[in-house]
Amino acid sequence: MLKRARPIPMWISEIFHSIQGEGQHCGVPSSFVRTSGCNLRCWFCDTPHTSWNPEGTEYSIDQLLAQIEEFNCEHVVLTGGEPLLVPDMVPLTKELSRRGHFITIETAGTCFLPVEAQLMSISPKLANSTPVETNWQERHEARRHRPEVIERLIQEYDYQFKFVIDVPDDLSAVEEYLSLFPSIDTSKVFVMPQGTTVDDLNQRMSWISPGAKARSWSVSPRRHIELFGNTRGT
Repeated sequence: MLKRARPIPMWISEIFHSIQGEGQHCGVPSSFVRTSGCNLRCWFCDTPHTSWNPEGTEYSIDQLLAQIEEFNCEHVVLTGGEPLLVPDMVPLTKELSRRGHFITIETAGTCFLPVEAQLMSISPKLANSTPVETNWQERHEARRHRPEVIERLIQEYDYQFKFVIDVPDDLSAVEEYLSLFPSIDTSKVFVMPQGTTVDDLNQRMSWISPGAKARSWSVSPRRHIELFGNTRGT
């Protein structure tokens, strides 16, 4: 058990075992810890219970570790919400790493913590993410692009980039974004369709795939939606 002077609870939306549905480890059995709370409000957020209407349960680090170990799974994905808003991600990842877990952190790349991770999975939010709700537009726009954070993440961690694509013009927007960071390895760039049903995903994939191939990017499925639908705990 991890020794602490006193337990500091974290607000956790859900903990579950499933497969990684996106990116370079798509299909790999993984334990997921989803934090609640986000500094952005993307209109297409598929976990509104962590952003628009955050909800969760308080867990100490020891409680989280005990739950994760019950899954008996090497890969652990820390996601959200925005997990790098949670200071206790630092001691949690240190202990998970000590225990031999492969740690993926899924982040929008807007904030930094000195966590331990084998993969930093970065999903920058482009202009296509801005919400229509006027009370969040200004805050979202002010926070979504933090180039100094992106540079630090790609310097200090192995990484991948994932971009949600909704309309064909989004491919050009990704191209423009990547031009700001010439050191990004394009073989680590994944694009994936926006959608919450298989039909939505397939329709967009029909033009995303050739567009990505022309730019030497990878295409990521959204396997969890294909297998389980847009449901929590999958």
